[in-house]
Amino acid sequence: MGTFYEGQFRVDSRDVDLFNQCRPSALLGILQEAATQAALALGASGPEVLAKYNCLWMVTRSWVELDAPLRWNDLVDVKTWHRGASGASSYRDFDLFRDGKAVGQGSTLWVMVDADSRKLFRMKELAEFQGTDGGELCKSVKLHRIPMPEEFDNRVRRDLRYSDTDINGHVNNIHYADFACDSLHLEELGRGKFVRSLQIGYVNECRAGETIWVDTAARGDELLARGSGEDGVERFEFSLTLADL
Repeated sequence: MGTFYEGQFRVDSRDVDLFNQCRPSALLGILQEAATQAALALGASGPEVLAKYNCLWMVTRSWVELDAPLRWNDLVDVKTWHRGASGASSYRDFDLFRDGKAVGQGSTLWVMVDADSRKLFRMKELAEFQGTDGGELCKSVKLHRIPMPEEFDNRVRRDLRYSDTDINGHVNNIHYADFACDSLHLEELGRGKFVRSLQIGYVNECRAGETIWVDTAARGDELLARGSGEDGVERFEFSLTLADL
């Protein structure tokens, strides 16, 4: 069967939006916490890999899809596992359940980088991942760069502050979903709908005190956003699809 972690998470009042749906950032937060607890169970949490390998975990891409929205007070059971430790990256997969029924799935792509140089760590040297993958549970989905349009419809400025940061000193990955959804005006576009799927690619780090510009566009049913620094260097890319309730 393989090795996996199971945890239960409640969608609380801090997680829902004006439509009483779990915000995309909060959904990613649930996956992030499940991944953190799974890494703890394997002895490969952030503090542990920093102490042993002088490395930091960084997520480079995230994807999640839902069959129905998650709402306030829902209990979400998450099953998660990694796909092994070869090359410079490792996938972590997720299955989400509510009341015993599957309600969604996701995958995230992780790397480990040297805390000082930011050079990639060779995953095959991560002893804690040897023989602890999900086996037959592992998904086949691969996460690639999101194709961006040549031209965008709108541009929004975003100043990055203390509240955006995490333990690694950079902007936490879940906040990029907030930057994108705010810039796309999901408070208008999301009426009568729910987030069917989303994907984020984290291209370059962002830190408190910086300013980014978020460009947005629509391509059929897909809503797109791209964040760039004042230097023009791309920081993240984002894709979201909505479905009727």
